[in-house]
Amino acid sequence: MGFKTGDFPPVDQETFLEKPLMERVKELALHWVEHGFGSPKMIPTTYVVKLLLLYVVAGTALVTWTSGIGPFWEVQRWWDQPVAYQKLVFWTVFLEAVGVAGSWGPIAGKFRPMTGGILFWARPGTIRLRPWKRVPFTGGDRRTAADVALYLAFLASLLTAILLPGEKSASLVEVLPDNTSGLVRPALMIAPIVLYVVCGLRDKTLFLAARGEQYLPALVFFAVLPFIDMIVAAKLLICVVWIGAGVSKFGLHFTNVVPPMVSNSPCVPAKWLRRLHYRDFPHDIRPSKVAGFMAHVGGTTVEIVTPLVLLFSTNRWLTLAGVVLMVVFHLFITSTFPLAVPLEWNILFAYLTVFLFLGFPAWDGYGVGDMSSPWLAAGIAAALAFFPVLGNLRPDLVSFLPSMRQYAGNWASALWAFAPGAEEKLNSLRHRPTRNQVDQLKALGYPPVVAEITMQQTIAWRSMHSQGRGLLSVLLKNLPDLEQRTVREAEFGCNSLIGFNFGDGHLHNLDLINAVQSRVGFAPGEWIVVWVESQAIHSSVQRYQVIDAALGVIERGTWKVADAVREQPWLPNGPIPLDVIWTRAQSSSQVAAQGTVESMTT
Repeated sequence: MGFKTGDFPPVDQETFLEKPLMERVKELALHWVEHGFGSPKMIPTTYVVKLLLLYVVAGTALVTWTSGIGPFWEVQRWWDQPVAYQKLVFWTVFLEAVGVAGSWGPIAGKFRPMTGGILFWARPGTIRLRPWKRVPFTGGDRRTAADVALYLAFLASLLTAILLPGEKSASLVEVLPDNTSGLVRPALMIAPIVLYVVCGLRDKTLFLAARGEQYLPALVFFAVLPFIDMIVAAKLLICVVWIGAGVSKFGLHFTNVVPPMVSNSPCVPAKWLRRLHYRDFPHDIRPSKVAGFMAHVGGTTVEIVTPLVLLFSTNRWLTLAGVVLMVVFHLFITSTFPLAVPLEWNILFAYLTVFLFLGFPAWDGYGVGDMSSPWLAAGIAAALAFFPVLGNLRPDLVSFLPSMRQYAGNWASALWAFAPGAEEKLNSLRHRPTRNQVDQLKALGYPPVVAEITMQQTIAWRSMHSQGRGLLSVLLKNLPDLEQRTVREAEFGCNSLIGFNFGDGHLHNLDLINAVQSRVGFAPGEWIVVWVESQAIHSSVQRYQVIDAALGVIERGTWKVADAVREQPWLPNGPIPLDVIWTRAQSSSQVAAQGTVESMTT
């Protein structure tokens, strides 16, 4: 791999697209093992430069300058200042809400332009997805001028909290009498909190993009809690995030996440080390025992045990060891450049680990038992755990982000299958500030065949995860003309329609399909979607839907997760077993039969 030249799959470009889909999946999956996406080094370098200059340097310079605790390069002057902690959270929310943090750039499927976010959310007429239909004043799926005004006001309120200096706080001075930088004024929290909620009720995409499930509670703590309670509540928040993510890795999914993630890491250049995470490359690329160890010791165990140690430890050396472990954990995730590229989030969490557990350790009076009321501590812990618990029991009700299933592999996912020429219809969407990804690549100078193979690499990546094998099985069962169709990975496609995705299938479920259909008008059979919900923690199956954009849901069923992970990504034994629960054809025939019976009896 060169700086400007990537490792493109070594296929015959003239004949590759004529091969059956599953043969293409096999070749591209085997290539992924050793090369990942094969991106040139220039691409991860671009992300590192953005991370260092925009997030770290610009962010810390702005925070320290506006708080009187600079200069930013003298880290020892500001790293443990509470106002710096607060403003860095605001800065992170601001960048996420603009769309230049997570889910940015070519790794996330944004080639031209590389930014989604604000280009969609500050433009009337783009698609808006409300989270709950029963909430009044949220009807419709078109972004209005009022939505744009609310969004821009949200950005302005975040910047205001960053730019204005802190003010003295009695609860802060009581424990830190020498502090002169104060805290962000509680009154400045009101607008961001209110707008977070209002914008989120109008459009779940914006709420999830701004990571409201994690940062909104932090803003509430900043606004209403005295200083010691605020710090302890922040510790509870970060530990719920970690532990929730750890619990979500129970089961069969996460082991399948680690190998393709390591294979795509530019920081793991050795092919032998990448192959080590697979059983018997190139014959068997299911996860190896090494991958299982990395997943459930380096992942699950670390994310559950270490936060509990940090939360309750009063031993300095044990706490220091826990802090180092979690910092390394987040730096490792950053180094793998996951396809949602949550780099800023990981760097912030690494800093928060140091700030909260070394800057304000339990032995200095910042333990769980030091909260002003045990009932307050219990109430905050219960409130923080509510959506993770509900989301794991009823994943259909809660996005995987509030459910704290980051990196778990247990995701709602989908594949799209277009009839010949039908994908081009998406480019007719009005107000959309971009085009289909394959067309973005062509606009960058990629030959059409190279652009198409590049997009098909995402299908191979999906096939290496548990749900990919189920989704491909549903396609193979339902579409006899599959070889004539164009298959797309929905997470990538969704990015070009609403400006954001973070691996969350709830952002491209039936609501999005209906919103697009109302604007484009696909004919029956032109756009088929196979969509699957996350696995409930107490269930052994995943529930799928087959959706025809013109007709709606035409089939529902389940597959056993154990059957999916047992197979190779390219399904050499054919589709995995599927349990069809309902089909539109059966329902129609039942209605017709009932009507016949009624006519015979009258």
